[in-house]
Amino acid sequence: MEPITLSLIFALVGIGAGIALSYTLLNKSITKSSRELVKKAEEDAELLKKEKILQAKEKFLQLKSEHEKIVNEKNQQITTAENRIKQKELSLNQKLEEVNRKTNETNTLKENLTKQLEINTQKQAELDKQTSIQKAKLEAIAELSAQQAKEQLMQLMEDEAKADAMVLVKDIMDEAQTTANMEAKKVIIKSIQRVGVEAAMENAVSVFNIENDEIKGRIIGREGRNIRTLENLTGVDVIIDDSPDAILLSSFDPVRREIARLSLQKLVTDGRIHPARIEEVVAKTKKQIEQEIAEIGKRTCIDLGIHNLHHELIRMVGKMRYRSSYGQNLLQHAKEVANLCATMAAELGLNAKLAKRAGLLHDIGKVPDTEPELPHALFGAQLAEQYKERPEIVNAIGAHHDEMEMDNLISPLVQVCDAISGARPGARREVVEAYMKRLNDLENIALTYPGVVKTYAIQAGRELRVIVGAEKVTDEQATQISFDLSKKIQNEMTYPGQIKITVIREIRSVNFAR
Repeated sequence: MEPITLSLIFALVGIGAGIALSYTLLNKSITKSSRELVKKAEEDAELLKKEKILQAKEKFLQLKSEHEKIVNEKNQQITTAENRIKQKELSLNQKLEEVNRKTNETNTLKENLTKQLEINTQKQAELDKQTSIQKAKLEAIAELSAQQAKEQLMQLMEDEAKADAMVLVKDIMDEAQTTANMEAKKVIIKSIQRVGVEAAMENAVSVFNIENDEIKGRIIGREGRNIRTLENLTGVDVIIDDSPDAILLSSFDPVRREIARLSLQKLVTDGRIHPARIEEVVAKTKKQIEQEIAEIGKRTCIDLGIHNLHHELIRMVGKMRYRSSYGQNLLQHAKEVANLCATMAAELGLNAKLAKRAGLLHDIGKVPDTEPELPHALFGAQLAEQYKERPEIVNAIGAHHDEMEMDNLISPLVQVCDAISGARPGARREVVEAYMKRLNDLENIALTYPGVVKTYAIQAGRELRVIVGAEKVTDEQATQISFDLSKKIQNEMTYPGQIKITVIREIRSVNFAR
């Protein structure tokens, strides 16, 4: 064998022996380390086990304590509930005993009542029997039946009542004859005290003075066309009679009379009197009256020291100058009420300015631009609320005739002052108010027909002039309106004499030459 081969073999054998030795030594070392690790792990596990056991014991003790606490609470609740149940049971037993006692008493009382009822029934039967026997004896003695005796008794009582009544009537008549003269004098004196001197004619007529009778002919115009135009435009009855140097303007509406008077004054001063000029002057006069109404309202507010009043309310205050309430001038009445309210409010320690404002506006519902369906007090309250017046003033206006519930001290104050102003002798006249209301109703009835433009009650209500639109109403329809209106007025209104209904339909063609 070659030397190289032998060397290689020995080398391999040596390497193998070294590997085996190394493995043996390494295995011994690993075994020792493993045993140490296992021992340490066992010690750690033992310690961990002891800790866990200790923690488990602590947790058990804690849970046990909580459980015992819960059990004690439950036992306490059960004990409390048992005590309540025992108390309720005791109470129920007492009530049951009370009910049983009352039941026994009721039964005893019922038995007693039953016995008493039986006794009463027996007594009633015995009484009825005795009554029948006595009735039969009385009928035999009187030789009358019970019905006949009853009728005779009723007749006797009726005769006595009639006799007493006749005596009473005679006494009353004697007393009435004795006191009749005295009572009549009292009634007459009161009537004289409360009635003014002026009559309805004086409140419905204005006198326009002229220089000579020649002007009357110019005012009348050819075939009366001027006077008819003036009457149709103003709604005023122009009366031209034998009175020297005077023309009468008759209308229940003071505004219409004033417009007619001022228009006549301008026409006479100007000298040109014809239908076109009359129409122009009347239109300008109406605007002038509207401005004058506004000025009157402003002056009234300034005189009374009332500020920040809505311009529409100021205009309505001015319109009061041309209205009357039972013959009493409405503006004068409103100013009297305002001053009375301020004086009484100051005496009572209330707001005098607020009371004066409410007193001035309390009858504002009597001068509407349109005819409302509400009473004037409620309509006035609506107007005041619409124009942002204070709630106290609104309530005072609406409640001064008890048509609204009063909610402040100003309201009864306004009501009292209104009564003081209207109740003084001669302040108001029912006849005048009824007269004006009749004329207003007469005009309003005509306005209900379609096609009617304007209506005027003239001749103190003896004539009604109705102006209709020519484009809306034909001649035949105008005739029918006149007939229907006469029947409606006849059926719905009460008036003296007769009323003439005149329906006017005219066509105007207007062009301008430029």
